[in-house]
Amino acid sequence: MIRPALTEIGLFLTPFVLYAAFLLATNAGVLEQKSWAPRRLTALLIAALVLMIVSFAVLAQFSGAPPGSTYVPAHIEDGKFVPGRTQ
Repeated sequence: MIRPALTEIGLFLTPFVLYAAFLLATNAGVLEQKSWAPRRLTALLIAALVLMIVSFAVLAQFSGAPPGSTYVPAHIEDGKFVPGRTQ
């Protein structure tokens, strides 16, 4: 459960980190207030939210078991452990 949460946090922070890297590369002053104007922060926030929404949609659409499949839980068969699987 922690990995999807960290993935979403990483996706949210990506536009801000890329912008900070751009500011460092251009010697524009990462810590200057004019580099982080409210309009620019709003655009970065919108980009971050779009990334998160798209990732949620992709996870919902393409993850999980295929339709109509059944899950067979892990069990012991002939004295050996058989991991769970989807049939």
